Amino acid sequence: MLWIKAFHIVFIASWFAGLFYLPRIFVNLAMVEPASRAERARLLLMARKLYKFMTILAVPALALGVWLWWVYGIGRGPGQGWMHAKLAIVLALIAYHHSCGLLLRKFESGQMPRGHVWFRWFNEVPVLMMVAAVILVVVKPF
Repeated sequence: MLWIKAFHIVFIASWFAGLFYLPRIFVNLAMVEPASRAERARLLLMARKLYKFMTILAVPALALGVWLWWVYGIGRGPGQGWMHAKLAIVLALIAYHHSCGLLLRKFESGQMPRGHVWFRWFNEVPVLMMVAAVILVVVKPF
């Protein structure tokens, strides 16, 4: 079980690296001057590759989490309300990941109505979710 936990943490940390960095690329894309096609193309290429890579990392992260929950029963039973809250955060992270893909498609099609300030705030969402999830797992407040 410790190997499963260790790899779960590694894949979660790797997935979060992408969740932290891709919106930062969006900030830069939102700031690109319309005449700067090469810069825009380079940032879009980086964003596409990162999105694919972080999707690949998310799959084992989630699968190992399900394994820990289902096979080992971690977070099941009475007094495990923290796990329900953490699972809600995981679902929100999956939705955030998916929204990053939708935003990337909008950037690619040139239909992005949002500015760089909005993306700076959007960039903070996974940080808050990570803090909440870590507190729930370590402290188990309820």
